[in-house]
Amino acid sequence: MRAVRTFSIIPSLPERLKPLLEIAYNLWWTWNSDAVELFRRVNRELWREKNHNPIALLGSLKQETINELLESESFLEHLDSVTQELKEYMSEKTWYDNTINNREKFRIAYFSAEFGLHESLPMYSGGLGVLAGDHLKSASELGLPLVGVGIAYTNGYFNQILKEDGWQFERYPVNDFYNMPIQLQRRENGDVILIEVEYPEGKAYAQIWKLTVGRVPLFLLDTNIPKNPESMREISSKLYGGDIEMRIRQEILLGIGGVKALRALEIEASVFHMNEGHSAFLTFERMREFVQEKNLSFKDALEAVTMGSVFTTHTPVPAGNDRFSPELIKKYFASYKNVFGIKYEDFFGLGRENPSDIQEFFCMTVLAIRTSSYSNGVSKLHRVVSRNMWKQIWPGVPTDEIPVFSITNGIHAASWISDEIRILFNRYVGKKWQTDPADQTIWKRVENIPDAELWRGHERMRERLIGFTRKHLSKSLLNRGATASEIAVAQEVLDPKALTIVFSRRMAEYKRAYLLFMDIERLKTILNNKKCPAQIILAGKAHPHDNVGKEIIKSIITISNQPEFRRKIVFIEDYDIRVARYLVQGADVWLSTPRRPLEASGTSGMKAQFNGGINISTLDGWWCEAYNGENGWAIGSEEIFEDKNFQDHLESKALYNILEKEVIPKFYDRGSDGVPKEWGRLMKKAMTSICPVYNTNRMVKEYFEKFYFPSFQRAKNFSEDDFAKSRGLRKWKEKLRDNWSQIQVVRFDCDDKVTYSIGEDIRIQADIRLGMLSPEEVIVEAYYGELGFGQELREGASVQMSHDANQTRGDGNERLYHYFGTVRFKTSGQGGISIRVFPKNPELSSKFIPGLIHWAPSEANHNSNHSGNQ
Repeated sequence: MRAVRTFSIIPSLPERLKPLLEIAYNLWWTWNSDAVELFRRVNRELWREKNHNPIALLGSLKQETINELLESESFLEHLDSVTQELKEYMSEKTWYDNTINNREKFRIAYFSAEFGLHESLPMYSGGLGVLAGDHLKSASELGLPLVGVGIAYTNGYFNQILKEDGWQFERYPVNDFYNMPIQLQRRENGDVILIEVEYPEGKAYAQIWKLTVGRVPLFLLDTNIPKNPESMREISSKLYGGDIEMRIRQEILLGIGGVKALRALEIEASVFHMNEGHSAFLTFERMREFVQEKNLSFKDALEAVTMGSVFTTHTPVPAGNDRFSPELIKKYFASYKNVFGIKYEDFFGLGRENPSDIQEFFCMTVLAIRTSSYSNGVSKLHRVVSRNMWKQIWPGVPTDEIPVFSITNGIHAASWISDEIRILFNRYVGKKWQTDPADQTIWKRVENIPDAELWRGHERMRERLIGFTRKHLSKSLLNRGATASEIAVAQEVLDPKALTIVFSRRMAEYKRAYLLFMDIERLKTILNNKKCPAQIILAGKAHPHDNVGKEIIKSIITISNQPEFRRKIVFIEDYDIRVARYLVQGADVWLSTPRRPLEASGTSGMKAQFNGGINISTLDGWWCEAYNGENGWAIGSEEIFEDKNFQDHLESKALYNILEKEVIPKFYDRGSDGVPKEWGRLMKKAMTSICPVYNTNRMVKEYFEKFYFPSFQRAKNFSEDDFAKSRGLRKWKEKLRDNWSQIQVVRFDCDDKVTYSIGEDIRIQADIRLGMLSPEEVIVEAYYGELGFGQELREGASVQMSHDANQTRGDGNERLYHYFGTVRFKTSGQGGISIRVFPKNPELSSKFIPGLIHWAPSEANHNSNHSGNQ
């Protein structure tokens, strides 16, 4: 029988204990060790049983336990202390308060398909979500006026279940939002706030849940409500679940529904940050608002939306970017196309690298790039990869000038470090490590930590990891129906004193977990050295449809069951934030082996580093910019071979060499006090070089200073006087496109010499026909560099040329403008020079507008032996 009415039931606590609920509903507790210990003290066994979920914990308390808490003077003092600490945190001045004087209606809306905040909120799959969670936490620390927007998944991501042979199966647990630190949003009269999202078959209704992350609210949309038919309820059922049509329905909910949710909550955002392309449909809804509510034309609305949009791509391969067929886009967005009053070809062009290619699918990443003022990758190498991936959006622009920038990822340090390290940092580095971890000067104080204290603290973390691994493995074996003798062996695996190597991440082929197992005999020798033993812990899930990833897991477990490895290699089932915390805190060595350049960034190695773990990694993602030769080890070089098998074998051997010749000798070279001096020095060097840079406080500051605040100022500027500047910029761009084909580089000359010395001036001049455009509307540059294959300029540099008004000739469209300048080469070899023309406007956020760049044709070069290529 179905219920006639439903209610929200919250834990009932006496007045003296009600502050526990206030703390529980603010995820600040997740990175405050005193608050975590407070909940642990309530009932340690129940805390573990409820997966560290304080609402479920408090809702399960027996009256007997409540009475004990009321009678415990030390517990009540602890409660008062944490309550006061939270109040002070919420009211104290922040970096934003002290830095930014502008108090106008500035708010950032941060959209992400997943948020990994804590293991008690399983609505994340991996790195993207954990990064988004850490982004919100650091935004809170800095005091940024930011709100998060996402989806409340009924099933979240799957639990990993491994059969006896190691094959992965998936189980999807149901999230009970009413027993989580999450609150349904209601109007003052108590009615649930609902939004409507249009789909081809009708409306879907979504309710809004709120998570409080310190000072930052996170709003999550949920369609699993009785008012919806089953097909609509499924939209928010599974993270990355279903077919391509379910994907577009979820992304409509996230993007379009997310904007509508902010409106329903009366939250006015001025900057919209799309964390990956999943939420890019938000730009359609924002354009619709501008067209229907502000009476802007589609093109003016597009300009207005672009001014306040920021986009971050995390995907280094084309296949990882969502693409939808034109038929699917037409099915779901016919109403938006009609509101915009444009042709389907123009509508589809928003998501195509080549807008005129009718065969090309609609790409969410392209839509996000085309509708954002700023786009970025998540490491310096990923910037290079992304520029190459998306260069077709800017035809004619050299790849190294494509306007995709980089802000390297980081971690929220307080969420990931152990209590042992936290105590050492507070004592020797100072508490500013948490409030301002990007201050490089404070991290020099890591050298003040006594070697013995740092080492003993790390040993305790390793011992805790081994204890956790034994329990976890025993429980997994019990669930699989293992025998008592098998479980007894599990309780003795690993050595708390041995060098512990950890590999944990999504089990995808390109991450190459198998690299460590390519020479089994050599691995046996390394792990079973009686004087200097080593051991390996692995963890990670394969995507439900990734059979290659599942085969990798199965093969690893088969190897681990060999007698020589049974106590030396352990695969931990069901990797999540809780498991990750033990791993990053207890690892001696954090191993990462992605095939370059397929790791956009990676952050798990950063977490290990904050806890004293040492990284061994291929030079990919964040490591190729963090590695300095003294803070860890690099596997191989930056070279990429066409033969993947050859590269795998080469780098596998390099890894074994590093372990045998570098890692193991340093780890076991102990002083009389049992402390490895050289290893301790390495730990400190790594901490001092990595901790001040690879944290999300630095990262979020960069987003604010480089993207958020400039976008806010531009959006505000363009909205004034009934969007006068936005309209003006749109008209100017139309004028450019209508007249761009009239531009001609008629003559291009440089000094009549065939040889120059490095640094010697090369004087250049050009006559250029601009048609209906004026010199004030364009920039003319000389572009020069080394000549590569096919006379192509590579790794070029540019210098702006000056307009000489006195040498202007002709009238009207035939007028010739004279430009001159000087070029100096910095390296020897065969060089080349070309001339290019592109738009000039102080209101542009990027140097280039897609499709508007004109290069001098070869025949324009009359007197030059140095001019290169088109």
